[in-house]
Order: sequence, then C-alpha cells, then structure tokens
Amino acid sequence: MRAVLDPNVLVSALLSRSGAPAQIVARWLRGEFELVLSELLLAELGRALAYPKLRARISEAHAVEFVTFLRRAAVLAPDPSDPPPRSPDPGDDYLLALAEGESAVLVSGDQHLLGLADRFPVRTPRAFLDELRAAFSE
Repeated sequence: MRAVLDPNVLVSALLSRSGAPAQIVARWLRGEFELVLSELLLAELGRALAYPKLRARISEAHAVEFVTFLRRAAVLAPDPSDPPPRSPDPGDDYLLALAEGESAVLVSGDQHLLGLADRFPVRTPRAFLDELRAAFSE
C-alpha cells in the first residue's frame, strides 16, 4: 500500500504523538506502507512549519530535521506537471495528481479533498489508520 500524506497530516503528527497522524507515521516507520512525497509537498510542509503559530511549538531545528528525514526516507516522486483542476482549492490539485500518479491513497483532513472521496481515494487519517489496522489484523 502507498500513501501521500497531506502536509497538514504531517504537521499534526509532530504536534500530537497520540493522534491518528502520529500513529500513521509510526506505522510507516515500521514498514506497513510506503510514504510518497514530492518536492512541492515538502516545500508546502516547510512553509507550514515556519508559521509563527507552529514555530512556538516546533523548533526550526526540529522542523528542518523532520523535512530532511522525510526527503531521505520516503519515496520521492516527481512533482505532477500541470495537474488538472479537480479540487475547490486549486492549491490541492497537485496532491490529487501526485496520489493518482503514484497509485497511492491521499490521507487528509482537508474538507475540500475529503469532499472528493467519491471520485478519488482520499481518506481521513482515522479511516486510513483503520485500514492499516485491518490489513495487519489488529
């Protein structure tokens, strides 16, 4: 199984070690699925981690270390070029194209993306975690 984690899911994994996003990252580290990223996704994550509200909770050093680790440990796919418009938020179109191009599930808490779950494999973090648990018979 392959998954693209929305940058907000990755941020949430850093903010709460007990939530579904952190559990998903832990399962990736155990090899239960392949994490697929792209440079655009990593750049968006880096920008989000630099927001003052987040910087108060996640140090710059920890943010840089996390992004660097992801770049080295995950599958780094090419950025989609000219993704077709699909989401009400055009900034999310590259995530859909990345997941589609890499035959991956897109994991997001973004309502714009979740509203497309009838047409694309988009899951909430909790739903994806439940899928992983079922696949590994917990």
